[in-house]
Amino acid sequence: MKVIMLKNIEKVGNQGDVVNVARGFARNYLTPRGFAIYATPINMKKLGAIKGKLADEEQKMLAELKNLAEKIAATKLVFVRKVDEHGSMFGSVSENDIVHALSEKGITLHKSTLGMDKHFKELGELSVRVRLHKDVSCTLSFVIEQEQE
Repeated sequence: MKVIMLKNIEKVGNQGDVVNVARGFARNYLTPRGFAIYATPINMKKLGAIKGKLADEEQKMLAELKNLAEKIAATKLVFVRKVDEHGSMFGSVSENDIVHALSEKGITLHKSTLGMDKHFKELGELSVRVRLHKDVSCTLSFVIEQEQE
């Protein structure tokens, strides 16, 4: 079944593309969530207008994401963790910790946008890559400090 993509979906298609997908995938997932519309003859005639509208929305979204990326890059987070006498940390700093700390500062992110291979278990100044869009990413710096007793 042919559909016109309204959003970028990895391994399926980009905005404005006409792609062939399984009928059930289109009917049960893509169209109800607004990711695609059926490629009917009427919609195919409107494809130019649809692509123009999608391009405008994409530009607005990219501008908003760039502002968010600047705000994230300017944000400094501090995490305080308990440390034993050998300097080993009890626990770690995970994606959830970072997302929660950012939400307290008024920045809402999903933990999947953070490019963390593992949880951080060492003290010091660290950074993590934040990928907001395929074209927009930034670096978030944070500090993990020892808890004072």
